Amino acid sequence: MHMRSSNGLAGLNSIGKIGVSMPCDSRRGTGDLIMVAAEAGLVQSLGKALSKSRNAMQQQFNLLMTGEVDDDTIDELEEQLLMADVGISTTTVLLDPIRDLVAKGETDAERLRGVLRDNMRNILNEVHVPLTPATDDIWVILVVGVNGAGKTTTIAKLANRLQNDGRKIMLAAGDTFRAAAVDQLGVWADRLGVDMTRPRDDKCKPSTVVYDAIEAAKKGGHDTVIIDTAGRLQNKEGLMDELNKIYKAVQKSVPNGPHETLLVLDGTVGQNSVIQAKEFNQVAPLSGVVVTKLDGSSKGGAIFSIAQDLKLPVRLIGVGEKMEDLRDFSPDEFIEALA
Repeated sequence: MHMRSSNGLAGLNSIGKIGVSMPCDSRRGTGDLIMVAAEAGLVQSLGKALSKSRNAMQQQFNLLMTGEVDDDTIDELEEQLLMADVGISTTTVLLDPIRDLVAKGETDAERLRGVLRDNMRNILNEVHVPLTPATDDIWVILVVGVNGAGKTTTIAKLANRLQNDGRKIMLAAGDTFRAAAVDQLGVWADRLGVDMTRPRDDKCKPSTVVYDAIEAAKKGGHDTVIIDTAGRLQNKEGLMDELNKIYKAVQKSVPNGPHETLLVLDGTVGQNSVIQAKEFNQVAPLSGVVVTKLDGSSKGGAIFSIAQDLKLPVRLIGVGEKMEDLRDFSPDEFIEALA
């Protein structure tokens, strides 16, 4: 087992959701104004991070900005949505209400633009669930995803933000198929000052690492275990078998765990991320997804397909390389930043 102190990295702060406090009357105190300004700053910085997706999707909204809307406008809007990787079925859900309104004689661009924004927001809000500890026991988070999606970095960023929230973290190096994966996670453990459980030897199974990590967490007073898993197995049956063994190992020590099974998706691959989510969801009961690399992608529209087609909430998004760039996903902030 690889054990480090849990002092954390000085100066690294996680960014969570910022609520806006509004008094019953229209007067705002200094604290309220600070909160409003902070929220506006978050939306502005998120908009900057999502600039590529924003530029791609802004074309859709611009179609509904001015003048009158007709069937040709909606057809062009449909094309733009598909180019932004929103997906066919989700695009249909978004545009059918607009087609109905236009058919009834509604041509006001501003009103129809508002309908589109509301439709987008409703798709995301319908499945939205914040990532919060769901147990007084050890909180077990299983992280899955293909190699290259940013899984290990996401685990490190998540560990950092939870540590900054006052939680004591144990990492489990469950990707025993690649020695480099264990070493990479170990480097992050050293940087963050969190504890990590390594394989006992070269033949150690992932399920054994997971069991050892949870038992070590119990003895060490940890309240959170984050489990890394293999990013590539030969076939779906092999993946299902391995994950089943990991689930059983978790439940030996924490009967109702894992509490979260998060799929890390590369935001630059668009609709391919939806395909990955479908495949993983068939072998593991996913509780949500983490979409990374949105700062370098013009394909943020896939988030709508994940919510609409798979009914999976986006729990976190990665919008940069810094530790604080792993953020809670807020549908309202996301729509505001894009549009």
